[in-house]
Amino acid sequence: QVKLVESGGGLVQVGGSLRLSCVASGRTVSNLAMSWIRQIEGKEREFVGGISWTGGATMYADFVEGRFTVLRDDAKNTVNLQMNSLKPEDTALYYCAAGPYLDFGLGYDYWGQGIQVTVSS
Repeated sequence: QVKLVESGGGLVQVGGSLRLSCVASGRTVSNLAMSWIRQIEGKEREFVGGISWTGGATMYADFVEGRFTVLRDDAKNTVNLQMNSLKPEDTALYYCAAGPYLDFGLGYDYWGQGIQVTVSS
């Protein structure tokens, strides 16, 4: 079993940056794809970005537009989401997720509790 815990969220102004971190425990995640999914209030969860288990491939939603970067550090069992040029529409609850495959779907095996990101204008 894998436990995922997110940190680094909070309040930031438009155009600012935040770095979300997700630490895994229970077992290594070095053989799992790691992704970030978000849920805007009143809407369905949506894929943000993810990285393959090898670290050799990344995928991002169109709305990211080059502003976000997903990085993994298997030595620390951690995946980070660096978010730059934040917009008010990025305000959401952000989840870390892990599973055997990297894709735009939400079929990940393990999920964190989520962490709030609020972008003020």
